[in-house]
Amino acid sequence: MGWIRIFGLFLRGVLRDRTELAAENLALRQQLAILQQKSKTPRLRRRDRIFWALLSRIWADWRSALLIVLPDTVVRWHREGFRLFWRWKSRTGKVGRLKIKAEIRNLIRRMSRENPLWGTPRIQSELALLGHVVAESTIDEYRDHPRKPPSQTWRTFLDNHVKDIVAVDFFTVPTATFRIIFTFVVLRHDRRHVVHFNVTAHPTAECTAQQIVEAFPFDEAPRFLIRDRDSIYGAFFQERVKHMGIQEVVIAPRSPWKNPYCERLVGSIRRECLDHVIVLNERHLMRILRSYFHYYLHSRTHLSLERNSPIEREVELPCRGSVVAIPEVGGLHHRYRRAA
Repeated sequence: MGWIRIFGLFLRGVLRDRTELAAENLALRQQLAILQQKSKTPRLRRRDRIFWALLSRIWADWRSALLIVLPDTVVRWHREGFRLFWRWKSRTGKVGRLKIKAEIRNLIRRMSRENPLWGTPRIQSELALLGHVVAESTIDEYRDHPRKPPSQTWRTFLDNHVKDIVAVDFFTVPTATFRIIFTFVVLRHDRRHVVHFNVTAHPTAECTAQQIVEAFPFDEAPRFLIRDRDSIYGAFFQERVKHMGIQEVVIAPRSPWKNPYCERLVGSIRRECLDHVIVLNERHLMRILRSYFHYYLHSRTHLSLERNSPIEREVELPCRGSVVAIPEVGGLHHRYRRAA
């Protein structure tokens, strides 16, 4: 059977493009050089990792010639290269933020305990009169917080208005060439339904406002919209949302837990999809996200939705036939159904 395989490889080599054949020969020669090392256990050096990371960018079928390592290993090398690149690009001579002195920390806690009705701005003003210039975020971190909130909790608020709430957020995705692409998502809270999404390399307030219009083209605009304090939501965005009859709920600075559903969605996208692929460009990212969101809406189960998907799936009883697997998101996930 060996000669049949050799003959098949010969035919494939004849029919393929010369550039692709040259790339495969280069990949095989590089792996052969690694295996010919004198040590009993050949080790991959840094230049070997760089070689495969670069080859994966210029040759689409690089996985077929990879024999000594797994494709996921090459993806991990690319992630490490991306982190090293931005660590080098962001290097500075500073050692970081100066620590708050213990005296000031204790004073913040003391003022908070002795004056339970004081908020962060009031404590900040008193500290300024004592010669201590401290940011509001620092005071909010060290002061005592009352156990009982002064108003209704977020849980109560969401239960009463969940059908009229949407949340928006941006997250970044690195490409194979270390460019940054921004992804915008609009999420309804009641069924975790992704209403709209888009990608761009240069986000603006006008573009973001247009995305909201496209997400709610008719009389479907929600009552509340939760967002963070990113500067991308400028005056143009705020005016457009106001004219649509939507009331903005702006979360506190550096408080992503106050927009939990969107943050959880972004985490799921990364863990279940983007962490396992190398994005080439905006069109490639759009195609990947379109496939993932189809899986997210129609197949992926959520504990908060009674273990069902955002677009509810019916229960298929055993009498309807055997179970078959349908690959989704390029085979990263599967949907299981009963075949009649």
